[in-house]
Amino acid sequence: MSHFTSEDEALLQSMLRQLLQSVREKITGAPSVECAEEILLHLEETDENFHNYEFVKYLRQYINNSVGSVIEEETEKCTSAQNQGEVSGYDTLVQHVTKQTHESKEYREMMHALKNVMMVVVESLINKFEEDRMCNKELDSKTKKECQSGYYTDNCSDSDSSLNQSYTFMSQEQLQLLVERLDPVQPKEVRQEALQALCFAPPSDILNSECWPSLRKHLTLSLSDPDATFSEKILRFYAKSFSSSPFNMTREVYTSLARHLELYFLSGEYSLRISAGLDVSNKDVNNLLKKIRLLNEYQKEAPSSWIRYPEKYMEEVVESTLSLLSIKQEPNHPDFLSPVYFLALLDIKAVWFKKWTHAHYSRTVVFRLLKKKYKSLINAAVQQCLDYFEFCKTTVNTNSRVNDYSQQHCSDKQSFSYTGPELQYAYFVHSLCLLGRLLIYKQGQNLFPVQLKTKKDSVSITDLLVLFIQLTYYSPSYPKTALAVHTDNYSPASLVMEILQVFCDQTGCAAECLYKDAVIDALLDPVQSLLNGTEVHVNCLETTLSDVADILARIAAVEDGLSLLLYGENEKSAKEGRPTAVHIIAQFTKKLLQDDISLLSGSESLPVLKGAFIFVCRQMYRTCEGLQVLIPYGLHESLGEAWKKTSLLSERVPTPVAGADSTSSISLESKSILLREDTLLDALLNFSATPKGLFLLHSTGTVNDCVNFMFRSLSKKLQTNEYEEFGNRVIVTQIAATPTGAVALQSSGFIKALVTELWALLECGNDDLRMTQPKSTPVDPIDRSCQKSFLFLINVLSYPAVFELLNKRDIPNKTMYSLREVPTDIIDIIDRLIILNSEAKIHSLFSYEQSHIFGLRLLNVLCCELNTLLLLETQYKVSQVLLTAQEENVTETSEGPGNFIIDGLSVERNHVLVRINLIGGPQERILPLRVLDKGSDPYPWPMFSSFPLPKCYLAEIPRKAEFRHDKDLDKLLSLLKSPEKQTGWTEICRKQFCKVMKARPDIISGTTMDADVKNESLSSVQQLGVEMTVRYGKYLNLLKGHAETGLCFVLKNCEKFLKQQQRTVVSSLCCLQECYAGYDWFASSVFLIMSGDAEKTLTFLQRFSRLLASAFLWLPRLHRSMHLPITTVELGIHPVYFCSAHHIETLLKAELPLVFSAFQISGFAPSQICLQWISQCFWNYMDWSEICHYIALCIFLGPDYQIYMCISVFKQLQQDILKHTEAQDLQVFLKEEALHGFRVSDYLEYMESLEVIYRPVLLKDMRSIRVQNT
Repeated sequence: MSHFTSEDEALLQSMLRQLLQSVREKITGAPSVECAEEILLHLEETDENFHNYEFVKYLRQYINNSVGSVIEEETEKCTSAQNQGEVSGYDTLVQHVTKQTHESKEYREMMHALKNVMMVVVESLINKFEEDRMCNKELDSKTKKECQSGYYTDNCSDSDSSLNQSYTFMSQEQLQLLVERLDPVQPKEVRQEALQALCFAPPSDILNSECWPSLRKHLTLSLSDPDATFSEKILRFYAKSFSSSPFNMTREVYTSLARHLELYFLSGEYSLRISAGLDVSNKDVNNLLKKIRLLNEYQKEAPSSWIRYPEKYMEEVVESTLSLLSIKQEPNHPDFLSPVYFLALLDIKAVWFKKWTHAHYSRTVVFRLLKKKYKSLINAAVQQCLDYFEFCKTTVNTNSRVNDYSQQHCSDKQSFSYTGPELQYAYFVHSLCLLGRLLIYKQGQNLFPVQLKTKKDSVSITDLLVLFIQLTYYSPSYPKTALAVHTDNYSPASLVMEILQVFCDQTGCAAECLYKDAVIDALLDPVQSLLNGTEVHVNCLETTLSDVADILARIAAVEDGLSLLLYGENEKSAKEGRPTAVHIIAQFTKKLLQDDISLLSGSESLPVLKGAFIFVCRQMYRTCEGLQVLIPYGLHESLGEAWKKTSLLSERVPTPVAGADSTSSISLESKSILLREDTLLDALLNFSATPKGLFLLHSTGTVNDCVNFMFRSLSKKLQTNEYEEFGNRVIVTQIAATPTGAVALQSSGFIKALVTELWALLECGNDDLRMTQPKSTPVDPIDRSCQKSFLFLINVLSYPAVFELLNKRDIPNKTMYSLREVPTDIIDIIDRLIILNSEAKIHSLFSYEQSHIFGLRLLNVLCCELNTLLLLETQYKVSQVLLTAQEENVTETSEGPGNFIIDGLSVERNHVLVRINLIGGPQERILPLRVLDKGSDPYPWPMFSSFPLPKCYLAEIPRKAEFRHDKDLDKLLSLLKSPEKQTGWTEICRKQFCKVMKARPDIISGTTMDADVKNESLSSVQQLGVEMTVRYGKYLNLLKGHAETGLCFVLKNCEKFLKQQQRTVVSSLCCLQECYAGYDWFASSVFLIMSGDAEKTLTFLQRFSRLLASAFLWLPRLHRSMHLPITTVELGIHPVYFCSAHHIETLLKAELPLVFSAFQISGFAPSQICLQWISQCFWNYMDWSEICHYIALCIFLGPDYQIYMCISVFKQLQQDILKHTEAQDLQVFLKEEALHGFRVSDYLEYMESLEVIYRPVLLKDMRSIRVQNT
């Protein structure tokens, strides 16, 4: 501004004029000049266009240019000092930088220059204004008359504020005179006249004046005047000040009023006692209540603005309040009615305290002052809660009704007085709400324990929480009508439950306060009494128990809370024989389901109570660890029986009659029965959240009903756009992993709805909607709108589901397809989107390329599961269809077929063809990419339309190093040859094997270990599996010329051997109609390990079948096996799923919680991908050497290492899993991608550490599959 020109002046004038014109209405509506100034000072807070004004932009740029460098420099200095611990806190940093900038030379120069320029600009604007003003002589004359008067009055009707009254603008001399007239020594008439003038003066003028300190003293003294009119007018002035003045002014008004009240309560003239009650109609009491109410209103409004002012201002308000409320009872007068009773009457739920502690800025000050000076306030609140509890307990023990402490609240008659007990009850509610709020915060928790004069021991947080809970049991029960109208929000039970619900929602608070054995014991006290048959001192028993169940369910929904319910604060309590909460809850829920509790029999609320406790159990058994604890109680059986009884009742519900009143045709009781039926089905359905839970659900025979219920529920949620619920997607994924579940999904209509929705998204789009903008052309292989359906299909189509839905089903292959013909089944999806082998199919698609790419991507994921690949290949000749399509996708030249056309479809087909025709781990096969590169050769991968595949897709097998004798390996082999020579042979072998694995894992490739069979033929699936195995073995240089014959010989013998141990089962499931529904990948792996020696392979398998490990490594071993209970066999669920996969999920949650959460978010189940890995012995996921290590590991070290192996894989993939969860393609990643960089030997120590912790439980459960009939 050193070169300020006339153009600059004109520009600034226009900017300033624009700003003033924009805020003209606000300024003209101000009652005084000072108020107008306040409006301008706070314009940024009230005007949303503030930062768009040109004048504001100009000032901001000018300030930044002038002192921006100073601010940055000081901020850097202060930040470095803060890191070294010299400065602390954000407020301190801001204050320091502001102070240094304000004292800088640059700031002074800027202000000097800005002041000079703005004086010139403003003077010019005033001169122009005066010229315009002189044009209106009438206005000028009127203005002169007003200037001659002693004061100005403004009766403008446009000053439309809440006060809407005349204001008197006073000079400093007049204000000084007013102060002198308000001196208490002045006559009453003089003071009243001065007060009248004060009420008409703008509060901001008064509070800003130099004489305000003196005036404040006079007003404080006048508040105690016997004449109520003085107090009335002063309170009116205070109220006006609170509503129209900023916090930095009103805090002095507040503190003076608080100080007046404090002096009044401590003075000898105050003599109110609790026992005497409180008559509100009394003038003195009414006047006192007005003063405290004014304080309370300000308490609730001040937090919205005090953060904009220095902390010391807020601290003054807080300290004056706490000082007032902490006035202690005199020893001679324990019946003293202290200020906190009055505040409790006006703000019974302590809303003021809630607002004060809401923000960290004020909360810190409040708790600091409570700890240093005013802890007696907390002590008194705790004491009041104790006193009320003792009172309630006494009345219950004497079997008398509580009719004097709080019952009067139930009266419908209006009363102008409070009895002593009512005052005590109001203070109790206030104390309860205050303490409940205080305990939410860490700083509030630090105020405990507190020491009371009436108790020897201090009161801890746990003691207080137990007291709160006991209050709900012993507090009086009100009449229902009164409770509903008056006391619902103020009854101890509802208040305590509200507090506990807030605690449950606050993680830190819950861990510190709720998650204690003593608190849980207090919650379960009436439950335990009912179980023991002892007397229960609980009012409104059913309501109280429902509230308890609600809190328990909230606790069980959080990981730490669930652990507390299952194991207690520490596992020692369970080991000492003390039952943990889960056992009490389970026993009580089972008795409720059996109607075995006499006190509750016949109760109207019993169905609601049952539902509440079933929900608590559901929160626990839908987790792996919770289910493990609850299995002995057989809740699934109790729920199943209860549902069957209820469904029989619902069948008797009369059919609604057309035209009849709904209430008459279907009674409320009938509706209640239907609701109970849905509640029980929902509870049963949630067993399917875990593999073993789903197995238990199958055993109840209610799977079809549960899936039907789930589909109905999801259909309703789809209509209200509430479908995004991760838990339901996980449940669907788990159900689809079992044959019975897949059939239930099909019969319920779920599969049809899924396919129909997919087709609508792929082919129909949203053309029926009004177009406001053109729809973007999809650039992703699968459009984002179809991504959810794509993932859902992947979740549903596990091999058990694919086999049940597609086995021996032919593709329609129609000659013509109508454009309106919508697929309704998985076979239709394959026909219309994957196997497009006719012009009719191609022409039936509106979006041919997009839809076919979707189908090819789906095929690619499905074929990652080798059993699915074999089924699709043998039934539908997928490879040949794709090869034919590639052959037709070439350029035509005069010489004949030319080069392959590179497009999205040919690239996808090429990738699928390589994947489904090559077996190998990450370093054994090379899959072509599905993207184009930049440059002259966008797609370097060779395409083909016939076999064999180009050799470039086969990785070069590294030559094995020359075999050198290894002492450790020699020792291991010698031990294996002579098992009878040493004691502890098994443990010695185990240790030696681990030693070799850690030191030289590459030298372990298998060990060497006879049956006669007729020349029987294998199924087409088995034959194709043999071809793929032999091709892989020859690639690995493990097999030679006639290996196919040897492998067929092995598989036929295995089939004959296993048939001898199989049951005959009558079932509609496809998987139980014939031999094992899949290829024997384990026997094929052993065949390769034996280098194609069929005799050695069979010898090994026969001996291996005696080991427990065979049940989990060799899946065909237990197909329809007589070693399993008939109930297990009829379900068609393999123990690998309900045992191994279940424990994999348990360990995953404990060891890798982030990975477990990622699966939950993705709606995908770890059990499904693990079942796929294990079923095909990690073929295509690991290199051959690692597959050998996996098999050797489980044989030498135990079948539980199968579980540790999967956990190790997840540990290796953790970062990738988290990344793909965010990208919403976790299922695709896990199924398509091989385990790059995973080596079994690298994780052996980790697996050994898992064994130490989990082996006892895992092996016990694995051995129990023979008797798994619950």
